[in-house]
Amino acid sequence: MNKQFELTRGQLIKFLKETDATLFDDQPKGFNNTLRWHAGHLLVATEGFMFGFPKKSTNLSLSYIELFGMGTRPSNWKHEIPSLEKLIEQLEDQAERVRELPEQFFSKDLPFTFPVGNVETFRDLFGFMLYHEADHLGQMKAMKRILMSRTE
Repeated sequence: MNKQFELTRGQLIKFLKETDATLFDDQPKGFNNTLRWHAGHLLVATEGFMFGFPKKSTNLSLSYIELFGMGTRPSNWKHEIPSLEKLIEQLEDQAERVRELPEQFFSKDLPFTFPVGNVETFRDLFGFMLYHEADHLGQMKAMKRILMSRTE
């Protein structure tokens, strides 16, 4: 699964670095969020899935929950918004921390009931996290195509 993580997170970071920064806060019609929101959301979700944020992890600002947590949207933002560079740096740092998780971590049973699918261990949750990240990356790519078509 580590190869899948490298592929998925690598493609996300590549996408973020190669996308024109002026597009990150535009919200195309038919979408609930922006490219910046998706980047922050994936950061927050992975931190929650793998490191127990916010209860067991202090690697991110608590304001990120209100900015990028499930059900949030840029139109409701009240906190200072992190720069794209900061989000990329945090995603890269997080990837390194994920790589350092020991194999025995993944075989542990979850200490909670996960609401989607048959997710019982941290390995299962890691698989869901990869699906989640790839799904959002697909949405981001669709958003970028729409945003780019408006500038042509």
